[in-house]
Amino acid sequence: MLIYPAIDIRNGKCVRLTQGEFDAEKIYFDKPYEVAKIWEDKGAKILHIIDLDGAIGGEPKNLSAIEKIVKSIDIPIQVGGGIRNIESIERLMNIGVDRIILGTKAIENRDLVIEALSLYKEKVIVGIDAKDGYVAIAGWTKTSEKKVIDFAKEMETIGVKAIIYTDIAKDGMLQGPNFKSTKELNDNVKIEIIASGGVSTMDDLALLSEIGVAGAIVGKALYEGKIDLSQIKDGVIDGF
Repeated sequence: MLIYPAIDIRNGKCVRLTQGEFDAEKIYFDKPYEVAKIWEDKGAKILHIIDLDGAIGGEPKNLSAIEKIVKSIDIPIQVGGGIRNIESIERLMNIGVDRIILGTKAIENRDLVIEALSLYKEKVIVGIDAKDGYVAIAGWTKTSEKKVIDFAKEMETIGVKAIIYTDIAKDGMLQGPNFKSTKELNDNVKIEIIASGGVSTMDDLALLSEIGVAGAIVGKALYEGKIDLSQIKDGVIDGF
């Protein structure tokens, strides 16, 4: 199971939120590229980056900070937040982003996902943010009428190869992931599931690995020192 250190960017700075609430923001680094280099030096093989301003504004807002990260490290990055048209995808690809994450637009515009897949293949993945079993949209500020598993199956059918699954209630709480819903989703689709939200200990990572997910995104636990990335060999964990 691959470990994805998370870097959330707001106003050009590296921050963490609690349950996606912008008034529950904590700034960890003024320069996101500095922490990107730290995670690379500690063994990360890929980074997960979210443009929080983009998620709310509907288009990427922190391109300069993301480009600085790309130029500062040698490992790939995946980026989400406000990517809602082909032009935004192209801009991110042009600055060196390796994979893009479609969130809100994936549920609002299935044709966009199909077009993006035709152009960029496995470089396009989908983020499913869950609230009480339903897909949340618009930077987690709204809840759709689409059930998580139904939507995941739709994405699998049209050719999406990986899904990032986040339980909003767990995000930033350091109380462990929603193992039950993560396992249920992983058992119901054949594509890769990357778990996100609530990871707080090495035991959490081991349990996710046992569930069989392909990856786990770790955010606040790294910034608060509850998980030491350097203790995870080559950014991968097999469970213990």
